[in-house]
Amino acid sequence: MTTISNFLAPDHQRCDNLFAVAEAAAARGDWDNAATGFVHFQNAMLHHFAMEEEVMFPAFETRTGMTQGPTAMMRSEHRQMTDLLNQMAEAAARKDSDAFLGDAETLLIIMQQHNMKEEQMLYQMADQVLAGELEELIGRMRAMD
Repeated sequence: MTTISNFLAPDHQRCDNLFAVAEAAAARGDWDNAATGFVHFQNAMLHHFAMEEEVMFPAFETRTGMTQGPTAMMRSEHRQMTDLLNQMAEAAARKDSDAFLGDAETLLIIMQQHNMKEEQMLYQMADQVLAGELEELIGRMRAMD
């Protein structure tokens, strides 16, 4: 059976892999590949955030009544990461390695901490409280592709 954990955690890894490709290209000064790789990474991240914020978080909040708990923190971190993604996009457009790589370093730290909280806490909580709805919720997230 597919769960929130085994559906969304691999997507974290997919985003991490796309991030590594874009960051490595920027570090080499290969701005064509950095820009292309970054667009793929940014789109993957924003899609991941949307799956959580439009499907999983509302279902979790409805089921638990917790609207100022873990989902509020995750939304706040999503906004922080989105701001960094926008700054990185601007740096890539300017071909500014220092700015791009500096923001990438900050983003990596935030992503690692964020993913750990989701994978070790929130997803497991969601799997428990949403057990009867997992198939429908995951179907809705899959349909967002």
